[in-house]
Amino acid sequence: MARMHARRKGKSGSTRPIWRKTPGWVPYSSDEIENLVIEKAKEGMGSAQIGLILRDAYAIPSVKKITGKSITRIMSENDLGSKMPEDFLNLVRRASNLRKHLDSGNKKDKHSRRGLQLIESKIRRLVKYYRKKGILEPDFKYEPSKATLYLR
Repeated sequence: MARMHARRKGKSGSTRPIWRKTPGWVPYSSDEIENLVIEKAKEGMGSAQIGLILRDAYAIPSVKKITGKSITRIMSENDLGSKMPEDFLNLVRRASNLRKHLDSGNKKDKHSRRGLQLIESKIRRLVKYYRKKGILEPDFKYEPSKATLYLR
């Protein structure tokens, strides 16, 4: 499959090994893993950060395979997730940082201006997808001037 903006093909990635049951070397039960996720979410971490910490520090390869629920679902069941999706917020954060860069005396940085256009087009596509799925309100519209309000 071709890249979204570059029009060239990418390299294939690695695949996780298939396993039907929890490996014997995982020292935690599913309840303990859920408690770890809740604890890390209360510290203010996002689901991607929690997954990395559980993988690297606690030797938990896949929360979903062991518990049957994703990290995001565990967080939403305990009312710890944010109202906005995490991937949307990460793109908005990148766009606002680029916008600050362009406004602070770097008006001739054409490469960054093009990067900002690409990031904002991804944001618009994500908003369209999340409106269709019912995660965002049907009348939600991304406006770059209000980007800092989304991040709060």
